[in-house]
Amino acid sequence: MGTFSSTEEAREYFKGDKFAYNNGMMLDELSEEESLCSMPLDERHVNANGGIMGGAIFTLADLAFAALTNNIHKPTVAQQVGINYLSAPKGQRLLARAHLIKSGRSSTIVRVDISDDTGRDVAVFMGTGFKL
Repeated sequence: MGTFSSTEEAREYFKGDKFAYNNGMMLDELSEEESLCSMPLDERHVNANGGIMGGAIFTLADLAFAALTNNIHKPTVAQQVGINYLSAPKGQRLLARAHLIKSGRSSTIVRVDISDDTGRDVAVFMGTGFKL
């Protein structure tokens, strides 16, 4: 069993991530191996060129990362993360699915795949979480 007794308990906890939640990001699913977060795209997420802001995509991935790593061990903080942007979203919603790669004594490695609701691959995020 994870740190959180249910996905609903984790949702309540992560409502404290004000930036993510004020921009429409939500925790949809959570287990000890995966998390899924989503965000409907709207004018809050658009950059000066009319595309979706890279920071919005990154924040969604970071929320999925945080939900999974903190379900494994709370508190866990990001120690090192990186993102590769693959293509611009074309859909109306972004999805970030975090997958556990390794959970060690003091750190956790997670990959987050970000896609849109058309199935288009948008970005890949890799993160190392440090267990406090």
